[in-house]
Amino acid sequence: MTGIGVGASMLESVPVFGRLISVEEALTPVDVALKKKMADVALNAAKSKGATYADVRIGRYLNQVIATKEKRVENVANAESYGMGVRVLAFGSWGFAATNNLDNDSIAKAAAMAVAIAKGNSKIMSEPVQLAAQKGYGEVSWKTPLEKNAFEVPITDKVDLLLNVNNEALKGGAKYVNSNLFMVNEQKYFASTDGSYIDQDIHRIWPTFTVTKIDAAGGKFETRNALSAPMGMGYEYLTPKDDEKIKGGPVTMYKKRYDIFEDVKEATAHIDEKLKAKPVQPGKYDLVLDPTHLFLTIHESVGHPTELDRVLGYEANYAGTSFLTLDKWESKKFNFGSKNVNILADKTEVGSLGAVGYDDEGVKCGNWDIIKDGILVNYQTIRDQAHIIGLKESQACCYADSWDSIQFQRMPNVSLAPGNVALTAAEMVKNVEKGIYMFGRNSYSIDQQRYNFQFSSQLAYEIKEGKIVGMLKDAAYQANTQEFWNSCTQCCDKNDYRLGGTFSDGKGQPSQVSAVSHGSATSRFNGVNVINTGRKLG
Repeated sequence: MTGIGVGASMLESVPVFGRLISVEEALTPVDVALKKKMADVALNAAKSKGATYADVRIGRYLNQVIATKEKRVENVANAESYGMGVRVLAFGSWGFAATNNLDNDSIAKAAAMAVAIAKGNSKIMSEPVQLAAQKGYGEVSWKTPLEKNAFEVPITDKVDLLLNVNNEALKGGAKYVNSNLFMVNEQKYFASTDGSYIDQDIHRIWPTFTVTKIDAAGGKFETRNALSAPMGMGYEYLTPKDDEKIKGGPVTMYKKRYDIFEDVKEATAHIDEKLKAKPVQPGKYDLVLDPTHLFLTIHESVGHPTELDRVLGYEANYAGTSFLTLDKWESKKFNFGSKNVNILADKTEVGSLGAVGYDDEGVKCGNWDIIKDGILVNYQTIRDQAHIIGLKESQACCYADSWDSIQFQRMPNVSLAPGNVALTAAEMVKNVEKGIYMFGRNSYSIDQQRYNFQFSSQLAYEIKEGKIVGMLKDAAYQANTQEFWNSCTQCCDKNDYRLGGTFSDGKGQPSQVSAVSHGSATSRFNGVNVINTGRKLG
């Protein structure tokens, strides 16, 4: 898969994620003073072997998954992975080694191994690593803002929640329903020879379901997935709040609180509509794209092609390179999209999956423009890339998915800024003569330069003369990235802004996954080519 993985793959991977542990053990933290002592052993050993720079990541990764299907529990798992990774710069080259034996001798051996690997790598390097300067922060910490730690909520409460969700779907006529709750806690300690000792406690949560109904007479079936977003929050995300809902359209939408029962009830009704929906007629349409759908288009056509390592060809073997080559950025006038398109990278947005205080190189996180008024103005970088585009500092885009994975350039939260003029989605629809309103992610494809693509949605509604007249099926749109973003004519205001995202964006060799959010408000794209993905039109 290129880019975003799926929730089911996380469930399958849980047994090999690490050792299975009790809930009580998951709630017992590792002493920060002990982590500092272990880090100092590694740093001192690396320097004694000739490293000019070294950093240490001590990671404890906790993963809890609860999976249900109809009236039964399919799986409950708590898993832990705990160890240390040591990265060094020696002889002008990188070296990396890791260990899950955290006694002093094993730590020192890992540091020595990292230096030896750097020495070996130096023999084949074309030029020495240029590392952007980075000040040390001393002993600092950062935590995901939480109201309720999901790991502290009793398993029985979570199981009851999901089984009650399933029951609502079955009462609404569903033939099949599965629901899942994914919870992640990354306890990460970073130390470096720059003088940083950074302790971070990062939480993420994702409630989701899939409902299926069957039309026995016609031999057809349809599904609808949850319209929740994975979030960098605690269990409070599952506490509904009316002021965090957007109502009035064909679908109730959610901001920083999610009503899973309301969503599953709507899902069962939507499937009845999908079973009766008429096939879309191919042609040009004005698209109104909800953030539950648009996040994936942003991810694939903006997020990935502005990764500097992909631009430089380092990621060619994993989903290709990028059409946004350096000459386009150097021109300072490359027209990526219309003037309505402002794309911001942000590692600090509260509630987002990518929000952390410091990246995995110890760089403090912030935000910056990637696309400004439709013009390409920047990329995403880490410390050894910054000099390539004339930056004095890294943009804090370094991440590793485990203590035994080497950190490398990963996507920050990449979002489309909302419009500055007051505008609701309902008002936007009123001005559309011939259009389609799309919700939720579905199938997608994009080429190896992140240029030509095709996307479809969970739900698609036909718009005629400013009114939603019914549901459509088999609708997908095709475009190239530049053409599509230049067709953006309107974005709703900040009151409509919401996050979407993924727990498992894949990249690298060996492959790693990362969690990332993409925000937007409902946005309009004029004159986009729509195709029918079904075998026949009627």
